[in-house]
Amino acid sequence: QYQITDIVDRVGGGDSFMGGLIYGLLEYKGDDQKALNFAVAASCLKHTIKGDANLSTIDEVKKLMGGDSSGRVAR
Repeated sequence: QYQITDIVDRVGGGDSFMGGLIYGLLEYKGDDQKALNFAVAASCLKHTIKGDANLSTIDEVKKLMGGDSSGRVAR
């Protein structure tokens, strides 16, 4: 469960979920839960981005999946 305190834009959240799910099913073959976790994290991040495109990277989604919800930029 993710707490989104400041939703910037809800448009594209469902598309981001489905795109994340498709990616997750291809990336994590045989692990449907991990694929679903990827989709939820991708959709969650999309809610923090203005516009209908999810500009998050795969690494950012995986970082959120791993429990890092700090939102800090990692270089």
